[in-house]
Amino acid sequence: MPVSAIDSLLFKNLFGTAEIRAVFEDKAYIQRCIDVETALARAQAKVGIIPEQTGAKITNACSSVKLDYDKLSDETEVVGYPILPLVRQLTTACGDDAGKYVHWGATTQDIQDTATVLQMKAGLEIVEQKLRSIATILGDLAKRYRDTPMAGRTHLQHALPVTFGYKCAVYLSSFQRHLERLQQLKPRCLLVQFGGAAGTLASLGSGDEGLLVREALANELGLHNPIITWHTARDGIAEVINLLAMIGGSLGKLAMDLMFMSSNELSEVSEPFVPHRGASSTMPQKRNPISSEVILAASKILRANAGLCLDAMITDFERASGPWHLEWFAVPESFVVVVGALSQADFALSGLVVNTEAMKRNLESTRGLIVAEAVMMELAGHIGRQQAHDLVYEACKTTIEAGESTSLFDVLIQDEQVKSVVEEVKLAELCKPSNYLGAAGKMVDEVLASRQSLL
Repeated sequence: MPVSAIDSLLFKNLFGTAEIRAVFEDKAYIQRCIDVETALARAQAKVGIIPEQTGAKITNACSSVKLDYDKLSDETEVVGYPILPLVRQLTTACGDDAGKYVHWGATTQDIQDTATVLQMKAGLEIVEQKLRSIATILGDLAKRYRDTPMAGRTHLQHALPVTFGYKCAVYLSSFQRHLERLQQLKPRCLLVQFGGAAGTLASLGSGDEGLLVREALANELGLHNPIITWHTARDGIAEVINLLAMIGGSLGKLAMDLMFMSSNELSEVSEPFVPHRGASSTMPQKRNPISSEVILAASKILRANAGLCLDAMITDFERASGPWHLEWFAVPESFVVVVGALSQADFALSGLVVNTEAMKRNLESTRGLIVAEAVMMELAGHIGRQQAHDLVYEACKTTIEAGESTSLFDVLIQDEQVKSVVEEVKLAELCKPSNYLGAAGKMVDEVLASRQSLL
């Protein structure tokens, strides 16, 4: 019975998708191990390590093998690893002639590591597809709301005006970098593993035969051929899972913003409305931001799993005596959880409700205080930056204490020093938030232009 949220009857489709679970389910993993064993046989037949026809015979026999999964499970519990029990069943299925060449010169970790890399390769294809979809959606939002002003906030306080398109472009830029990272890591991390008992390929002799088999095996499986055995150098696995954690971090930042912006006090955005989604069992009015909540939880899980894979890098000598096992938890769960989070983000963003009137209302709610810097910078050219800062600081203090009926402009226009250097019309323009957007629009354009090279 399922005991985890990623395969739970109740929660599995919140934290994952059927597509990614199918990549990492038990029987899929076993099949990947079989794929590696048959590819190894074909590679060795090509190089001449085993009889020429044996590779095809092993492949054909294993393609129709009926595994006894209960026996495989029971024997794995005894052995501690699944490959010896699996090889026994494959050997029997291949018959006496071909069966004796199954798993020739290999070791358990060769098969398991390569099977895991095959799963990661398939998983990364799904991750890439999801990333590209989100990048497209964010690009559309950035373009549509390029010039829609809203309050920019630092420390949860009004800071300076930004645009909603600018915020979306900032999100987009991180996902664009993740797509670049994903492409860059493939030749580093999607490596075949074949080294034999201690990694030296001594089981295939002291010549080039072992290296030729490894190269042929990589070609058979569509993986990259490493320059040296990596079974105790786990940086490739750690890099992949840390990339997923970084994607989770970017998703978590986005989700955090959406949650705050969807609060009743701000009401600037909301997740798509679906009847009863985010409903409360006792408060009929509630529309909780479910996708954002799930994404935030997922981002924390991904960061924790990244730490596990960093721990798994610390192996002893030529075969790890425990750290490797951490990856058995972290790798499948990370892929399922990151695809689930990406799917939640895709849903939330594709139907995001953007309330531009609320953005305008919130922007103007501090009565010009949000553009205090604009006035300060103008005054600085006349009286110096520090004196301008102090003057505007006191004006802001007066505005805040005067209450909602008084704006920053109302206070500044009464100041003789201000009036002596800034005309009233100019001051009024400085106090309009929509006039102080800096290079936000141009940065949006640059992000959108760079997106084209990745999509």
